[in-house]
Amino acid sequence: MGVFDDLVGQERAAVTLGRAAAAGADLLAGGRGAGMTHAWLFTGPPGSGREEAARAFAAALFCSEQGCGHCDMCHQVSVGSHPDLEIVRPQGLSYGIKDTRRLILRAAGAPTLGRWRVVLFEDADRATEGASNALLKAIEEPPPKTVWLLCAPAPDDMMITIRSRCRIVTLVTPPTSAVAHVLATRENVPPTMAEFAARAAQGHIDRARRLALDEEARSRREAVLSIPRSLTGVGECVMAAERLVKTAEDEAAAVTAVLNEAEITELRQVYGEGSTGKGLNRGLIRGGAGALKDLEDRQKSRATRTKRDVIDAALLDLVAFYRDVLAVQFGAHVELASEDRRADLEGLAGASTPEDTLRRIDAIMRCRRRLAANVSPQMAVESMTLSLRQPRL
Repeated sequence: MGVFDDLVGQERAAVTLGRAAAAGADLLAGGRGAGMTHAWLFTGPPGSGREEAARAFAAALFCSEQGCGHCDMCHQVSVGSHPDLEIVRPQGLSYGIKDTRRLILRAAGAPTLGRWRVVLFEDADRATEGASNALLKAIEEPPPKTVWLLCAPAPDDMMITIRSRCRIVTLVTPPTSAVAHVLATRENVPPTMAEFAARAAQGHIDRARRLALDEEARSRREAVLSIPRSLTGVGECVMAAERLVKTAEDEAAAVTAVLNEAEITELRQVYGEGSTGKGLNRGLIRGGAGALKDLEDRQKSRATRTKRDVIDAALLDLVAFYRDVLAVQFGAHVELASEDRRADLEGLAGASTPEDTLRRIDAIMRCRRRLAANVSPQMAVESMTLSLRQPRL
């Protein structure tokens, strides 16, 4: 299945997508394959490869060989340059109705190269209620040549009326061995490092790649996993929360700074800032102030989203750590994501009960829910670290 090889550990998903692609090919040939529909919903936990699966499916629709992975069509889909494929990546806290309406208009255009125009909507669960209603209308009555590929963690994250009109593809997290194989064969990562990164990332390929290739990413993880042993008093809990939030702010600023500057420069050029001459439309320059304000609002939303995503990744690392503590307490023979911190795991396991560990996991998950509900990150994380507090070891 060529392009589907990228879906390491996704045997069932690959079979499902392969059948769907065959149905699409049947439709392209003039038949009416029963497996084809104009709306698909790809779901699965973080690291399950939702977007990769959707992209592979898009390649199968465009490719005459149903996704060979080697032709120009497959390559264009892989790098995101295919003219009939639009990839939507919400960068802010949500995806609004104005953006959705513009997207729907673009999706209605005629395909350039083939018979399909495909919209791949990553994180479709970030669509607001108004945006979801607009999207629903587009899915209910799609143009005959438009295919919608929506991605979300779970079907319940989408409006019931949307998911009822989509064919759902459910994915699973690939095993550590498969992710390690990808790192070793495609990124030339040494086997030991590939195994560590795959295990620490809990099957999340992109996260594993960052851990394997970026020393700073490994340092940030190390800092997060050092938190549990440091929480021996109220002061230590408050300081740990401050460090975690500050690290997230710094990382968000670093990620968005380059993007922000490029976007602002481009917008100012569009509105003529820096231009001279009698023919300059100064009204256009003044009109650019409103567009600049809108852009700054979107950038602020993106920075907030990035900050929350960084904190959430740290919280998931902590959940994995305490899950490993629980496994040690029960003597379970399972793979430990935090095997590299075996001494800490055993120390915490011996100093607490399984009930204590479960209570701490609940505190972390409660923090995640509070952050999703727009609670101040500092307050939410402080409350969590206080709940994680334990006696000195």
